[in-house]
Amino acid sequence: MNNNDQKVIPIFIGYDFRERAATNVLIDSLYQHSSYPLSITPLITSQLVKQGYHSRAREEKQSTDFSFTRFLVPFLMNFQGWAIFMDCDMLCFSDIGELWEERNEKYSLLCVKHNHQPIEKTKFQGEIQSSYPMKNWSSLMLMNCKKCKKLSIDYVNNASGLDLHRFNWLENVNEIGTFNSDGWNELICSDNNTTSKNDSSSKLIHWTLGGPWFKDQRNMGGEFARKWFSSREEAMKLWD
Repeated sequence: MNNNDQKVIPIFIGYDFRERAATNVLIDSLYQHSSYPLSITPLITSQLVKQGYHSRAREEKQSTDFSFTRFLVPFLMNFQGWAIFMDCDMLCFSDIGELWEERNEKYSLLCVKHNHQPIEKTKFQGEIQSSYPMKNWSSLMLMNCKKCKKLSIDYVNNASGLDLHRFNWLENVNEIGTFNSDGWNELICSDNNTTSKNDSSSKLIHWTLGGPWFKDQRNMGGEFARKWFSSREEAMKLWD
């Protein structure tokens, strides 16, 4: 399958039962701005377990249900074509087709190469905040699935979290490309200059510490929290 064969963008979204509202609002924001038809699949752990695709026990430092299921995307694509993975705690303001058009056969995947070294010890719902090289690189990935064949069911279910998130399943770090355009996967309320500038350049924002769908974080991100509620209201609007 070459790039031109894919008329529909396959998008897989990390799903956590505590963030159902975030998932639904993100999906609507993707649809509303896209110039391409989208095929969106939330990675629901219980479904993956029932199909025999996911069998790892939840780990102490695992903060979401999709910490590891994201790496099943190439398998779910039959190791063919390209696909996008993204965390559910995001909101899209731009055409995801722009990101899709950055596919490059030179790479196994493309992402935003954050230099995120968190200073906080916990994040949403009291979950442990871990720090490791390449943190948040895997939260938005444009994946060249045929070049990710090491991500078998067995590997994803047995490799260490660091091996997965630090991309040790690739032969070389040079297989990871970066997006040409800015504004994608901007981290909200974080440190190390990764905080979004809250302007029109923001294309896809990411609440890494927890977002306004949690009761105790209703204002997380300031103006972006208000934009999230506005997007939710628009998505749920009832028409006469």
